[in-house]
Order: sequence, then structure tokens, then C-alpha cells
Amino acid sequence: MKSEDTDRRIYEHPILGPLKDGKKCVIIVDGKPIEAREGEPILAAMLAAGIVVARQTEKRHEPRGLFCGIGLCSDCLVTVNGVRNVRSCVTLVEDGMRVETQAPEAAQWG
Repeated sequence: MKSEDTDRRIYEHPILGPLKDGKKCVIIVDGKPIEAREGEPILAAMLAAGIVVARQTEKRHEPRGLFCGIGLCSDCLVTVNGVRNVRSCVTLVEDGMRVETQAPEAAQWG
């Protein structure tokens, strides 16, 4: 783990294990490019970029993001390359992928 307080990147994952410092790449989240590392979970790249909300609840429209981090709770669901309900905490980044949060107001919470 890095010692800098400003470093939000995840280096150890409970399911995926230690995350290698992969090749830098760019993914598009809600139309905006963010820097990511190939092989890290999508949600890790989003968190490192300051994006903390992946979706909102259906009834109350409450923000949801990282909760379990192991693909069980569904709080991190996003749309990836047009495929809805992808678990961003266990789906690995690929250069150029397009990610859409399932929260119209996500930008205000980030």
C-alpha cells in the first residue's frame, strides 16, 4: 500500500489478490476520460479518479458505490460497453472501455 494520503488507488483486493501496477490506459466514465491501470477493477480506477458513486437505489435514489468489493452486493453496478449491470468491483479495466454509472446525479456526489 502506498503511504501518500492522496493516493486513492487500490493495491490489494480480497478476491483478486495483490494488484499489479499495470500499464496506464484510459477508460471513459460517463463521457469523461480517466486514467486507469490495465488489470485493476473498474471501481478501483473510478475511486482513484474521485468517482465514488456507481449507481443509485431505485426507490429512494440513494447513492451507492464500494461496499463489499467482492461482487456479492450489487452496489457497484455499472454499464460497460453497453452491457448493463456489470459488477465494477471485480470486472477488470481494459483500455478504451466505456463505463456509464447508473446514477444520473453521480457527478455531484464524486
